[in-house]
Amino acid sequence: MPPNEELPQGEEKAVAVEQMFDQIAPRYDFVNRLMTFRMDVGWRRRAVRALKLPQDAKVLDLACGTGDFCNDLLRSGLDPVGLDFSAGMLEAAGTDAPLVRADALRLPVLTGSVDGATCGFALRNLTELTPFFEELSRVLKPGGRIALLDVAQPSNPLLRIGHRVYFGKVVPRIGGLISDRNAYKYLPKSVEYLPPPEDLLSELKAAGFSDANRTLFSGGITQLFLGTLDR
Repeated sequence: MPPNEELPQGEEKAVAVEQMFDQIAPRYDFVNRLMTFRMDVGWRRRAVRALKLPQDAKVLDLACGTGDFCNDLLRSGLDPVGLDFSAGMLEAAGTDAPLVRADALRLPVLTGSVDGATCGFALRNLTELTPFFEELSRVLKPGGRIALLDVAQPSNPLLRIGHRVYFGKVVPRIGGLISDRNAYKYLPKSVEYLPPPEDLLSELKAAGFSDANRTLFSGGITQLFLGTLDR
């Protein structure tokens, strides 16, 4: 599905996304908990368990935001480093993990130096996905694992209608009352940036994750992409 013409593209998108997350950072976690009914907590914890990495494994959390994923990784005995290009999100972060301001498409990380990588609800905010998957492949050791969470569209017609109404109408109202209305109008539309799941899986396999697979959570409103680097 091509992105909606109203949505920014390329460098314009990168600037708009950075400014948006800087703006909503102070209340970002609160709004997330409220509008997902705290289901986001469970989604991240399931993603961490699915990594199946040994204790003290080095994990990059990309587009780490305020550090929620980093905290779940720490609680699981892993060794995370969070990276995000939004200074506002990093400033609002509440985690003991080290944080670095960086572009996920140009990671300041040595080749083959980490055991795993996570990314929570940020694939649709990247300007390009192929270079991102190639960067994952570059920085991971052979056998390294990825767990990438993002929104999804339920296949059940009734759930899809309900999800569209909630995500498209209710979420912007909640966000507008508590945080920034324009940002939470953009976020539901941004799902249009995501390619079809089969295309994402094909791109991950082309990047070296030959076992790439997809799991749906909560009736299909959230998807988790897992993979193991085989080269």
